[in-house]
Amino acid sequence: MGVVIGETAEIGNNVTMYQGVVLGGTGNEKGKRHPTIRDNVMISAGAIILGAIEIGENSKIGAGSVVVKSVPPNCTVVGVPGRIVKQEGVKIKQKFLDHSNLPDPLAERLEKLSHEIDLIEEHMECWKKEHLQNKP
Repeated sequence: MGVVIGETAEIGNNVTMYQGVVLGGTGNEKGKRHPTIRDNVMISAGAIILGAIEIGENSKIGAGSVVVKSVPPNCTVVGVPGRIVKQEGVKIKQKFLDHSNLPDPLAERLEKLSHEIDLIEEHMECWKKEHLQNKP
């Protein structure tokens, strides 16, 4: 799998691009429509960078990332869509999904149904007592 570089893309010095990288456009724009990659950037395998955006010097793009917004210098970008996870060597606080504590909608619904059944059974017991006591 090769690298795809759009015709208006600009690539700086000492740029490393691994297999499957795409520097593409986002449509039928006129003029500059592909990314500008500054010096000392590393773009990992399968990353896609789209549009007339700029990837700042010394930045790293993670494997499989899809970048559609410009990236400042000295950043690390990962994900789909690409998000900055490190800038100037400092980790950026992210709201990640806690996979060890995922909601279970089925269990929540079963618990609610169980509670409703308990209430219905209580009402039925009250109704039985009331109606059985009134019989001669």
